[in-house]
Amino acid sequence: MLEFSKQILEKVSFNRNLFSKELKKLIIWMDDNEEILKLKEWCKQEFGSRYPDVIRNTFENSAA
Repeated sequence: MLEFSKQILEKVSFNRNLFSKELKKLIIWMDDNEEILKLKEWCKQEFGSRYPDVIRNTFENSAA
C-alpha cells in the first residue's frame, strides 16, 4: 500500500488541492500506523518544500 500511495501522490503533486485530497484518502485507507509514519516521512522528504502546511495539517488531523 505504501508504494501505491507514493505513486498516487507523485501523480497528483502538480495540484495542491488534489494532493491534499489524495493524501487524506490514503491515510484513511492505510490500516498500519507504521506505514502511515513511513508515508509521512516520505511526504516530508519529497514534498516538504512545496506543501509543508498540507502535510503537517493532514497528518496532525489523522489518527497517526
